[in-house]
Amino acid sequence: MKIYNTLTRKKEEFKPIKDKQVGIYSCGPTAYWYQHIGNLRSYILADILKKVLIYNKYKVKHVINVTDVGHLTSDADTGEDKIEKAAAKEGKKAEDIVNFYWKVFREDFKKLNIQEPNIWCKATEHIKEQIELIKKLEKKEFTYETTDGIYYDTSKFKDYCKLGRLNIEGLEAGKRIEMREKRNVTDFALWKFSEKPGLRQQEWDPKKYGANFPIGFPGWHIECSAMSMKYLGEHFDIHTGGEDHIPIHHTNEIAQSEAATGKKFVNYWIHGAFLTFKGEKVSKSKGGLYTIEELENLGFKPLDYRYFTYTAHYRSPLDFTLDNLRNAQNSYERLKNIISELKDDKKADEKYLKEFEKAINDDLDMPKAVSILWNLLRDKNAQGKIRTIKEMDKILSLDLLKKEDIKIPIEIKKLVEEREKARKNKDWKKADELRNKIRELGWHIDDTNEGPKLKKI
Repeated sequence: MKIYNTLTRKKEEFKPIKDKQVGIYSCGPTAYWYQHIGNLRSYILADILKKVLIYNKYKVKHVINVTDVGHLTSDADTGEDKIEKAAAKEGKKAEDIVNFYWKVFREDFKKLNIQEPNIWCKATEHIKEQIELIKKLEKKEFTYETTDGIYYDTSKFKDYCKLGRLNIEGLEAGKRIEMREKRNVTDFALWKFSEKPGLRQQEWDPKKYGANFPIGFPGWHIECSAMSMKYLGEHFDIHTGGEDHIPIHHTNEIAQSEAATGKKFVNYWIHGAFLTFKGEKVSKSKGGLYTIEELENLGFKPLDYRYFTYTAHYRSPLDFTLDNLRNAQNSYERLKNIISELKDDKKADEKYLKEFEKAINDDLDMPKAVSILWNLLRDKNAQGKIRTIKEMDKILSLDLLKKEDIKIPIEIKKLVEEREKARKNKDWKKADELRNKIRELGWHIDDTNEGPKLKKI
């Protein structure tokens, strides 16, 4: 199995730390609002990765965090805490905000056939681990204190730029105005002090955990290092996320983790490209695009979107429009219709299965994998199609063999009844006209000995 490693900018053969065991950490949601389909593309990637590893007989331990404190409205460690801001806006407890949006997120997982992780972990439930990590960094003199927090001194970490390959001098020239008390423009907060203790819903006294700094809350980056190392160890196999995490969040995770432990943090960094709209990244800050529920309200099924993500490699930007999604929906429905007509149940076709396995093991090449499935269906000489598809769907997760209860609209039923009357009266012209009308409305009609059969086109 080969995978592209952002750290080396190369496609590498995957070699686990422990034989046939893999630890994966995926950066999870900041649970203050609905996750849009751009966010969900990253979790489909993590799901495919996990399922390919399981297909290859690896035992996978997957961890996803829930950011429920510390993610400020600016990545420059300024602005409001996103959770606190949402709680104030909705007049609710921060915990209730988090649990509501996390629940919706998990429902989206289910709709998209994304397997839940072995462990969900909330930042607020791991304050002790985060403070202990900050104390280690303090002891090794990687930190300094300002009037608003404890900061990590990036100039003391030799390989700070190795993941993002950042131009630090360019950053310094462009962002001096944001320095405030920071020693270096790339320095980041490990712990933020409460401006007025008692006003925030979520704040902690570090003295209860043996640390000698003021009441406050953890920075966004420290949580992922603390929780990933708690559940996967100080050195683990794979870390996933969106490509927007590369220059700041994941770069900072590496710096603080490796400074604290003296060990390599993660072997393979896997990042998914953006979902784009008119060439620009889809993001919540621009109002987002659609949630899964919103797509459902427009007549799409969640798995239409999953199929759509397979039209581009995960490292390539994927341009989203409703027309592009509709094209994918039509293709997916044709696929399901063809599969529903299959009858043979012979042994899986080894030729196509090997081609499919080669594609998924070559940096998770899903566009290639889907094209191999279509080739299988078009091949009149291929045997054991049903069993082959069953194996492929362990990765594709498109419910390809699941029989669906298709709800036929009343309007279509009336047209079918009208057409049956025309056929009985041998009014073939009217029957053909009605067939065409039914087709224009998105339905195909087959005349069988048991009566007319409808299929969604």
